[in-house]
Amino acid sequence: MVPSATFDSQRVLRLAAETFDIEARALLGLKARQGEDFVKAVAAVLESRGRVVVMGMGKSGHVGRKIAATLASTGTPAMFVHPAEASHGDLGMVTPGDVVLAISNSGESDELAAVMPAIKRLGVTLIAMTGRAESTLAQHADIVISSAVDQEACPLNLAPTASTTAQMALGDALAVALLDARGFREEDFARSHPGGSLGRKLLTHVRDVMRSGDAVPRVAPDTGLVEMMREMTRKGLGATAVVEPDGRIAGIFTDGDLRRLIEEGADLRTLNAREVLHARPKTVRDDALAVEAADLMEQHRITSVLVVDESGALVGALNSNDLMRAKVI
Repeated sequence: MVPSATFDSQRVLRLAAETFDIEARALLGLKARQGEDFVKAVAAVLESRGRVVVMGMGKSGHVGRKIAATLASTGTPAMFVHPAEASHGDLGMVTPGDVVLAISNSGESDELAAVMPAIKRLGVTLIAMTGRAESTLAQHADIVISSAVDQEACPLNLAPTASTTAQMALGDALAVALLDARGFREEDFARSHPGGSLGRKLLTHVRDVMRSGDAVPRVAPDTGLVEMMREMTRKGLGATAVVEPDGRIAGIFTDGDLRRLIEEGADLRTLNAREVLHARPKTVRDDALAVEAADLMEQHRITSVLVVDESGALVGALNSNDLMRAKVI
């Protein structure tokens, strides 16, 4: 249909506001409806030896996919199985140790009803998320958690709107209760989100992003300043480590140090590394998190840091550009 010539912007905004109000009331009502059955649902998932298999048709199916994804990313193994496909072989994905979470606002989905007997024969725990406690789905279920709403936001009270919002929120509540009960931490979240920013911060170590081997600028203490400058240019770090013959770090020399010498009018041809180095430079362990190296650089307002192993020997170097390329900062 094409927009009416009498398109009313104020009516559009009023309908939007009414939608927000209806869905907000639906969520508040949802809070009041949860009790012992919600607790039983959480306990059943915690006690299961398998996964949470989420099922739902239509809009409830779309919500179910999101709930399964949220559970899986927060420490509860979960997957979505389409009820219609379950009748044609996908029910084999459900094993006796699983918990099935079946979602239907009406509780009368034909596709769900068709697989309920087979699910029950498997001996799995069936949790129904439904808006009707007397529905067919609820009667088959071991545990029923209410997703009932008083009205849909749709002006016709037909399109799933407030009801799907309630389902989504109820799924989030399950996930939050489960992750808390499991003692799920930031580190656990990072392991299931290695490509995300938190994953990179909590899983990336200095050794993963540092320069090593010949890429690390280093000179001996008696190296002339001109050769030091060549080493810094070749390695492109903006600094070089000064290393004693026994492998100990004597110090560091940076581009900033070079600029200051030039400003002071020093005769660069007569100086060597030992005369211009900074002793006791800031270092970071190779097994530290890369974000710790970033914090060290920010705290001391430096752009490069030397990397050492547990014995204190130089094993690498790192600058802020390396951390940016790794998307740690």
